[in-house]
Amino acid sequence: MKAVISFLIIFSILVVIHEYGHFIMARKSGILVREFAIGFGPKMVSWRRNHTTFTIRWLPIGGYVRMAGAGDDDSTIEPGTMGTLQVNDAGVVTRIDISEHNTNLSGIPIQIAKADLIDNLTISGNENADPDQARTFKVDHDALIIETDGTEVQIAPRDVQFQSVSVVKRILTNFAGPFNNFLLAIVGFMIVAFLQGGVLSTHNVIGTVQPNSVAAQAGLKTNDQITQVEHQKTDNWTELVTALQSRYGQKTTLAVKRGDKNLTVELTPKTVKADGKKYGQIGITNQLDRSLLGKIKYGFTTTWSTGQQILKVLGSFFTGGFSLNKLSGPVGIYTSTSQVVNAGFTNIVWFLAMLSVNLGLVNLVPIPGLDGGKILLNLIELIRRKPIPAEKEGMITLIGAGFLLLLFIAVTWNDIARYFFK
Repeated sequence: MKAVISFLIIFSILVVIHEYGHFIMARKSGILVREFAIGFGPKMVSWRRNHTTFTIRWLPIGGYVRMAGAGDDDSTIEPGTMGTLQVNDAGVVTRIDISEHNTNLSGIPIQIAKADLIDNLTISGNENADPDQARTFKVDHDALIIETDGTEVQIAPRDVQFQSVSVVKRILTNFAGPFNNFLLAIVGFMIVAFLQGGVLSTHNVIGTVQPNSVAAQAGLKTNDQITQVEHQKTDNWTELVTALQSRYGQKTTLAVKRGDKNLTVELTPKTVKADGKKYGQIGITNQLDRSLLGKIKYGFTTTWSTGQQILKVLGSFFTGGFSLNKLSGPVGIYTSTSQVVNAGFTNIVWFLAMLSVNLGLVNLVPIPGLDGGKILLNLIELIRRKPIPAEKEGMITLIGAGFLLLLFIAVTWNDIARYFFK
């Protein structure tokens, strides 16, 4: 149960933060966000603020934003729908109730014949479903509509729709979701650094020397700075480790700085094997950087290095062949979460940050249906200097969504086979 709850929390945080990025940029770009939902399924509770309806839904997995005109239903109402209209003193409709459990007795009951809630902002129909009482009402620009499931949202006139703002604003809105995931990763890795009390330094200075190791026998001590390995400069810890690993079983001369003294130390790195390869090892670890700057920097550097690793895996699909084993869906993420949960809170935060980088980068892959695919279409429109026909864009998005669905099914089945039918 602990693993299930942790999985739901982690997955929801990732998606909600992602969607919040779209929400903020859409609002700043002049796009109406009709609903910001946490979870899916039937509505649990809802409230309205600044033209947006916020809902919490019963299925606690992820969330979504409904931007006017961006794949939304655009406030369409089927002819013949029964509803109730509320009007102001000027006779302008301010609220349309077409919910399944419409019990509003204070409004005007109407059988709707036609509703244009995008351009003309009018609604026509027969009052009390009486053909002799046909009426047409003007609808307020910010009118509300109670949908069939009881969710109250604002209608979506043309001027506040996604397609009505500039291409640059649409690109920024589409990019804002992945961008928020990168920010979450940076903050997450920073929190890890603070929880650990510091991060491993990148400097070529020894933090600890293992007892009875090659380094200890050679006389190396904590705070010694190894500047050269066999006359090869080592300006940082990575270069130092790489140089030592290549010297397995070979007599090696080190240039060491100890305070104000420059020393020469000779040793032979111990030979160890890993993944069928040989490496040199002398038994030292790097220092722990406990500085505030080091902890903050860790958030950025680890996000960057994690992103590079993920891009390398994505690139291997084109250079090293496609394999479902390189991908993980909800089943794979849940399995990993159950393992991380038992390793403590710090590891959970690290896992969340790592997944956030992953989600941000994968969403930028230029496949229609993902944010990267939407940005690609935006860029094509920017180059063409005219919109892509709605029918073609819809078809491209549909094909992309179909591909993603098939990939999701394949990855999920592969995860089930890997983790439960070994």
